[in-house]
Amino acid sequence: MYDLAIIGGGPGGYVAAERAGAAGLSVVLFEKNELGGVCLNEGCIPTKTLLYSAKVYDYVKHGDLYGVSVDGASFDFAKAMKRKVKVVKKLVGGVKLGVKNSSVLTVSGEASITGPVAGGFAVSCGGEEYITEKLLICTGSEAVVPPIPGLREGLGQTVVTNREILSLDVQPESLVIIGGGVIGMEFASFFNSIGTRVTVVEMMPKILGPMDGEISGMLQRIYAKRGVEFCLGCKVTGIEGNEVVYEDPSGQTCRVGGDKILVSVGRRAVLQGYGLETLGLELALNPAGRPCGIKVDDHMRTSFPGVYAAGDVTGFSMLAHTASREAEVAVNDILSIVDSMRYDAIPGVVYTNPEVAGVGVTEEEAVRNGLDVKVLRLPMAYSGRFVAENERGEGLCKMLVDPGNGRVLGVHMLGNPSSEIIQSACIAIEQGLTAGQLKETVFPHPTVSEIIRETAFTME
Repeated sequence: MYDLAIIGGGPGGYVAAERAGAAGLSVVLFEKNELGGVCLNEGCIPTKTLLYSAKVYDYVKHGDLYGVSVDGASFDFAKAMKRKVKVVKKLVGGVKLGVKNSSVLTVSGEASITGPVAGGFAVSCGGEEYITEKLLICTGSEAVVPPIPGLREGLGQTVVTNREILSLDVQPESLVIIGGGVIGMEFASFFNSIGTRVTVVEMMPKILGPMDGEISGMLQRIYAKRGVEFCLGCKVTGIEGNEVVYEDPSGQTCRVGGDKILVSVGRRAVLQGYGLETLGLELALNPAGRPCGIKVDDHMRTSFPGVYAAGDVTGFSMLAHTASREAEVAVNDILSIVDSMRYDAIPGVVYTNPEVAGVGVTEEEAVRNGLDVKVLRLPMAYSGRFVAENERGEGLCKMLVDPGNGRVLGVHMLGNPSSEIIQSACIAIEQGLTAGQLKETVFPHPTVSEIIRETAFTME
């Protein structure tokens, strides 16, 4: 009899296992593939490893701007892919060690909930049955494969998802990306930097979905100058061989071809399999009224007593750091520690070059919800460190403030290294700080992070 059984070893599952095990609970963790889940094995880590290789190549190509000349620079695609594998293996090993050190039993295989039993739940895996008092579901998400004519016929060959593109042996000369969201733009950034001809076909009139429109527009213009072709407001109607067929905003049928076609139109919660149907869990609905994840409260409890869910399977915030925090909240509830999940300060990052990062309310959200905000803007060039390290670099820091009490409601940034400094804004929003309090906070100089304080100073 275990205190807690966790299905899924991604950023939600393994963090929950470590926290619960370290607190003295008896824990069994089931994972059918590799610990670390999609994030570590097929998403966050491998893509960031490749993007860093591309960023280094960018610096080498433009080193003359900094007084450094490098002749004959080239990108070794196979070597970059090999390094990606090495990095992933190292980090997976670290996760395994962390779970082991927390006295967690890890079971490899696809678990299946066979149903509630006296005192808890029964879970089977590999012919063995495990009884647990509490259950945490962290089954994650999967890439959406839309019903586009010709897509499935080419899947795994010309057509690839984020999984297959990370295993390419040869760099494609041309790439068509269906979807201009975060994943699509990160792959567009990588392949554009290393010399692949990239076209992005996006159904919406802007890239990066719900992220700040002004910031995403700036990023689009930067990559358009670098040669990425954007087909916005375009609906894909079919895939014929290595060509994507789409309707442009005027209704005209167009075609664009590539050696590879990456389908990157989003992810959806994994709600099938694992015996989840035995619990009859209430599902959350999206704005269209369709099920999008397991419904949970702010303690990550589902509609079935003793069953929790965390991560992408809830369908709410499909980010690794959200999953980890949700897992901690769930474990704390099991341990009777007062805690709750809040989503006001969940950061989102796009690891392009330059990076995009944002947290809190966007200007579009404020308008849509009738929220009165004061928008503060300051070019990143107001940071001396940014100017020193980003020759000809474009950037912007945008802060949304409640005009009544001065509280910071949102911060959105374009420019390196936004991913590393957005946390200051996360803390400000989480703690309800005002622009005035940010002004009174001492930031180290010279750092790019000073831009947050300087932007606060534009508040009248």
